[in-house]
Amino acid sequence: MQCDVAIIGGGVVGLAILRRLSMGGVTAVLLEKGADILSGASKGNSALLHTGFDAPPGSLELACMRAGYAEYLEIRERLNLPLVETGGLVVAWTPAEAARLPAILAQAHGNGVVDAALMDAPALHAREPGLAPGALGAVLVPGEHVIDGWSAPLAYAHQAMAHGAAILRGCTVEGGEREGDAWVLATSRGEVRAPVVINAAGLYADHVERIARTPPFTIRPRKGQFVVFDKTAWPLVNAIILPVPTERTKGVLVCRTAYGNVLAGPTAEDVDERESPTVDEAVLEWLVRKARALVPGLAGHGVNAVYAGLRPATESKDYRIEALADRGWITVAGIRSTGLTGSLGIASHVAGLYARHFGALREAPVPVWTPVPNLCETGQRPWQAAAPGEVVCHCELVTRHEIEAALSGPLPAGDLGGLKRRTRCLMGRCQGFYCGWRVMQLAAGRLPDACAEPLAP
Repeated sequence: MQCDVAIIGGGVVGLAILRRLSMGGVTAVLLEKGADILSGASKGNSALLHTGFDAPPGSLELACMRAGYAEYLEIRERLNLPLVETGGLVVAWTPAEAARLPAILAQAHGNGVVDAALMDAPALHAREPGLAPGALGAVLVPGEHVIDGWSAPLAYAHQAMAHGAAILRGCTVEGGEREGDAWVLATSRGEVRAPVVINAAGLYADHVERIARTPPFTIRPRKGQFVVFDKTAWPLVNAIILPVPTERTKGVLVCRTAYGNVLAGPTAEDVDERESPTVDEAVLEWLVRKARALVPGLAGHGVNAVYAGLRPATESKDYRIEALADRGWITVAGIRSTGLTGSLGIASHVAGLYARHFGALREAPVPVWTPVPNLCETGQRPWQAAAPGEVVCHCELVTRHEIEAALSGPLPAGDLGGLKRRTRCLMGRCQGFYCGWRVMQLAAGRLPDACAEPLAP
């Protein structure tokens, strides 16, 4: 295969770059080693749209977050992407934390988030009656919101493909050589030739970087564990409840999800694992206790699910993005927890690097818009239609039509995890106990990890 640009890594950042370049007239292919997109760090995150109020001042991360935030709001309706307008509250629970609130507010204002404001304890509890009584005050950040962390990158993928991009899944990059003015990448699906390679490999970015040079960074995975409370807990929390951060971590938050649940997490644990992050029972029990201490009403609601995500941290707190002009290479690494928000801004920044060093973009005069199905509880969903047909997953109210649509089309689900992320099937209160057989029956022969033959009822 030959193309203008080969992008390594099918997470939200790689997909946003693919979208931006393909809409700029660049022939691009994305190489993802997993069976589906979002199979690495991007599949497990907090799904928040951040304003950048607490990002390092003057950093590339802040610039990309601000640009990404603005573009998400600009394009979301045309791509049918949700926005749950919650706002965020950085809550102080001790006098020492309360003393830090003015500095947090000053940083927010300095970062351009001018609508952030201090709230005293009475105003805070009036806005969040479910909070424990010990809260002393907060910084209100009205623009912090909840989004769907899976539908957005899927929409970016679809829009990229509509503009001529290709996505190769199950495609492991095994090495590469610079031959003349092009890279020749050896992959598990054959040879790929491209004048420019973009390393957006997330948790494996340092491994991929060795193709071009000795990497100036090391990926140090940081694991975050989460607990997901039942949908019945939704009324207990209005805003994203954030802690006063420490030097090392932003801490554990409690917030609504786009799917109607309440989320608590993440932890911050430096680990060696880069795939299939595990959860720890003692840590999860601590998270549950922590969430119920912040919002006592959660004691009356069960936990539906738990999961863990990995953040591709490096030695630097800032993003590691640079062009190696003489090597036909762009590095996009160290994109940690803000990658979902920053992805569109990162893509614009990378497009600027490409245009500066490798060739002008030719913007599509009339972009093709590829809206994705809505998975958000605050919007209309297929089960609410006059004739929705068979409802397969009753916990998440997923119809047969949604499952079949996710198994077909230009980028069908590549594995069971991909099907879950496209539809929410198997992810509800029963965790697939009731609908698992029917989902497997519909997916049989179309997914590598679904049964080859329909299971007997």
